[in-house]
Amino acid sequence: MKLWWLLFFPTLCIATERDATIGEKYLGKPYILDPLGEEKMPDTDPLIRFDAFDCTTFVETVLADGDVQKLNKIRYKDGKVHFMSRNHFIETEWLPNNSDIVENVSAKYGKTAFREITINRSEWMKRVHNVIDSTPNKTVQLEYIPYENLGKIKNKEPLIVLFAFNGDPKIIEKTGTDLSVHHMGFLLPDGTLRHASSSGGGVVDINFDEYVAKRKKKPNNIGVVLLGIKQK
Repeated sequence: MKLWWLLFFPTLCIATERDATIGEKYLGKPYILDPLGEEKMPDTDPLIRFDAFDCTTFVETVLADGDVQKLNKIRYKDGKVHFMSRNHFIETEWLPNNSDIVENVSAKYGKTAFREITINRSEWMKRVHNVIDSTPNKTVQLEYIPYENLGKIKNKEPLIVLFAFNGDPKIIEKTGTDLSVHHMGFLLPDGTLRHASSSGGGVVDINFDEYVAKRKKKPNNIGVVLLGIKQK
C-alpha cells in the first residue's frame, strides 16, 4: 500500500525493534515514490525491497521487520496479495485492517479533535488507475491532535505519527476523493522523527518539533495522529 495521494504530490512488530533503533538500518536509503506493487499489472513493482522507500512503505517494512509475509498482511486486507485488496487508504483500510498491530493513542498526548473523511474509492480507482471498482463510499472520523493542542510529546516507546490535513479542492478534483493523511513516520522517544522524506532524498532523522513547526505553517495542515505499536 502506498499513500494514494502520493500518486499526485501523491497503499508482528519485533521486540528488538521497539527502541531508538527502529528503522535505523534503512537510514540513508533513497526515497522513491510508490516503490512496491504486486509484481503484475496494474502495478508491476516488487512485493518487497530494501534499497528505496516512500514514507508508507518505510513504515510498513519496518513493522514487518523486513519479512515479506508479514509485510503482505500489513499492506493487504487479510494478507491477500491483489491490487484491489491493497490497503490504499490509511483512514478506511490501512488503520482498521491493521488494528491488531496499531492503535490510535492520540488522546494520551493531547486534546484531540475529529476530522470527518468520506473516501470515494471507486472514483479514485477510475481517475488515478483507470480501474473499475464498485466499492461504496465510506465515511470515517479520524481522531487527531490539532497543532494548537500539540505540546511536547513524551513517549517511552516509538510511535507511528501521521500528519493530517484538511480537504483540498485541488486534490479532490484530481483524485476524485477527499484525503486526510499527508505523511507518516516514526516518532522516537528522544524526539526524533525517522521517516522516508521526498525533500530529504531518503530515510532521514529530523527533530520532530522542528518538522512540526514547518508543517503547521503550510495550508490545510491541521495536526497529527499518534499510533501506538501493539506488543505481539
